[in-house]
Amino acid sequence: MKWETVIGLEVHTQLATQSKIFSGSSTAFGAAPNTQASAVDIALPGVLPVLNKAAVECAIKFGLAIGATLNRVNVFDRKNYFYPDLPKGYQISQLAKPIVEGGALKIVVDGAEKTIHLTRAHMEEDAGKSLHEDFHGMTGIDLNRAGTPLLEIVSEPEMRSSAEAVAYARALHTLVTWIGICDGNMQEGSFRVDANVSVRPMGQAEFGTRREIKNLNSFRFLQQAIDYEVRWQIETLEDGGRIQQATVLFDPDTGETRMMRSKEDAHDYRYFPDPDLLPVKLDDAWIDAVRATLPELPAAMQARFQQDYGVSAYDASVLTGSRALADYFEAAARACGQGKLAANWVMGELSAALNKAELDIGESPVSAAQLGTLVTRIQDGTLSGKLAKQVFEGLWEGAGDVDGIIEARGLKQMSDTGELEKIVDEVLAANQKSVDEFRAGKDKAFNALVGQVMKASRGKANPAQVNELLKAKLQ
Repeated sequence: MKWETVIGLEVHTQLATQSKIFSGSSTAFGAAPNTQASAVDIALPGVLPVLNKAAVECAIKFGLAIGATLNRVNVFDRKNYFYPDLPKGYQISQLAKPIVEGGALKIVVDGAEKTIHLTRAHMEEDAGKSLHEDFHGMTGIDLNRAGTPLLEIVSEPEMRSSAEAVAYARALHTLVTWIGICDGNMQEGSFRVDANVSVRPMGQAEFGTRREIKNLNSFRFLQQAIDYEVRWQIETLEDGGRIQQATVLFDPDTGETRMMRSKEDAHDYRYFPDPDLLPVKLDDAWIDAVRATLPELPAAMQARFQQDYGVSAYDASVLTGSRALADYFEAAARACGQGKLAANWVMGELSAALNKAELDIGESPVSAAQLGTLVTRIQDGTLSGKLAKQVFEGLWEGAGDVDGIIEARGLKQMSDTGELEKIVDEVLAANQKSVDEFRAGKDKAFNALVGQVMKASRGKANPAQVNELLKAKLQ
């Protein structure tokens, strides 16, 4: 039997506010345990929550960026459940009337574009954190995160593979950091993914029973967790078992998911409107003011990059992986006027060097202007692609500017026809066997002769000229 995977993601995005969603407590990461949890955050008797306007504006920004419906009147609800790190005994969230409904994101997987629709995005507060590592036989509770503002972003179950899920999560991560509503730091818990995964026989309309994988904090773990869960569900069903709706955790050390608890549904939480918080009312003036702060969005920039610089849809999606990367590429492309070649260098040599050195694009030792000049020297025939890599290494090491490195290291491409012709004649005289083989119809022999010329010129010969001269002399 063939099986189809069905995936929907719930992403908890920590909003980039200085204080919490209902109190003035700091949201700064790394403070000593329980030093940033106020009486409001833990709902001591007599306190009242006050909504953080900046958190609402972050949610509005997101809704506008995905083309969603903004509910002009949205309401906060109490979600009642017990966790040791939720001292109130309830979480303030939004159920019936969330601030954002609908919207969509486009992803590219294996060169194909797909639209993933969103169900909703709602504001809520985070809980605290249970700590187990430093306590033997006990659990420590750090309530610093309690009350931290979150936007929970829920997709429709439209993804059909872990690759699509990762592409969607990456696109969402790019968007929320791009528009400045989240710092995107997954290690610090600013962007956490829950994956709802089920399988069904191919062609069946009804969904299978889902299991929710909680708190995945890297794209690699997201892919590994979904792949394992899909295999486990298929094997269970094919062995005659049944899937129980559950919440599971992913163990990156074993690469396996394990059940944490049976999964609750909305009615299990006994939601009701929070009596201490008034409905949030959005008007046109407020929405328009927030809209004016939005930068050019990734989707619009991708379309512009394809039109202005001749790059593919896939290349455009990679180049807009972050605003810093997009700005770097555009500066390099403008400097050289060769968009496609600049894109190849940004995604190839530069990205490889950054990954190896574990640096972000903002920390690149090679500036966009320098890369643009390097591409220009390839285009004007000063450098071959091979020699350009040596110049790039010099730039990376801080050995000077492009032209200075070319001069100092004698890397200028040989384009003098007379000089090249002499080398070609010498190579042909020394490689009669390859000449005979080429004339007998063996095309590989021509490539061998090109290689010999490049070797004799120490890589400095202009490859296009070498090809022309060889063809002329072998006729």
